[in-house]
Amino acid sequence: MVPKVFISYAWETEDHRAWVKSLADKLLSDGIEAILDQYDVSPGDRLPQFMEQSVSAADYVLIVCTPTYKRKADGREGGVGYEGHIISNELYSKSNERKFIPLLKEGDPGESMPSFLAGKLAIDLREGLDAAGYDDLRATLFHLKRKPPVRVRSVANIRSRSFEKNESPDDPVRIVGIITDEVGEPRNDGTPGCALYRVPFRLSRRPSALWADLFVKTWDSPPRWSTMHRPGIARVSGDKIILDGTTIEEVRDVHKETLVLCVDVANKMEREYLLREQEKRQREERRREEHMKNVADIANEIEF
Repeated sequence: MVPKVFISYAWETEDHRAWVKSLADKLLSDGIEAILDQYDVSPGDRLPQFMEQSVSAADYVLIVCTPTYKRKADGREGGVGYEGHIISNELYSKSNERKFIPLLKEGDPGESMPSFLAGKLAIDLREGLDAAGYDDLRATLFHLKRKPPVRVRSVANIRSRSFEKNESPDDPVRIVGIITDEVGEPRNDGTPGCALYRVPFRLSRRPSALWADLFVKTWDSPPRWSTMHRPGIARVSGDKIILDGTTIEEVRDVHKETLVLCVDVANKMEREYLLREQEKRQREERRREEHMKNVADIANEIEF
């Protein structure tokens, strides 16, 4: 299947427009149907209709991020502002996150990616179209990215069904098992705490930084705990929870239930936070739409 992409960008300098055209040419030569106004808009066409139809029909929307693009998108200026309105509306109404791919051409993410793309992972094209970033883009569009097989033997107590499907970012985080190959060893040198060591746990997916912070705070002050609970020993690294200062026996007898409880609490709190943020964005978007409609209605009534 030939992927179809629409390229959203700001009309900045002639060099910038030429760079975007080179991107489209490279995609077309690699067997990707690229929709670009420089090729697909003719005199007499209605630009808003072209934008709406192109975003809707595309399998992916590639957003060329620069400081100018961010300013125009956030300020709803010109064509970029109109495309930003269409993109944010589809993001919020259909939650089709992976359809919209930021391409970082200039600046840092914070100064080049508009607010409706906040938190999304961008493909870095700042080194040009012949660098590794473009290869990553092509692999993404053709669904060629593959993970290496999981070494199940290195993780204890994992059922085979844990790896039968890929975890979605929307799935709650779970503890899959103990990573036995990475369990530490006690020092046993007579110093305080010398019998304790590190025990890492594999998670079903890499959680967000927000989730990690919520988990650690919940571990340090859980809703329920025993007198053997050890606050201050938990941290999250990548797709692992690490208890640094315990024993495998304590995990079995004391920490297991608290670990599951803290994971559940972090899942719940993150879900509630994201829901509040989504509702906040939707309210802001409705406010903007109502404002623009009011402006348009009154402007139509004013005659000069």
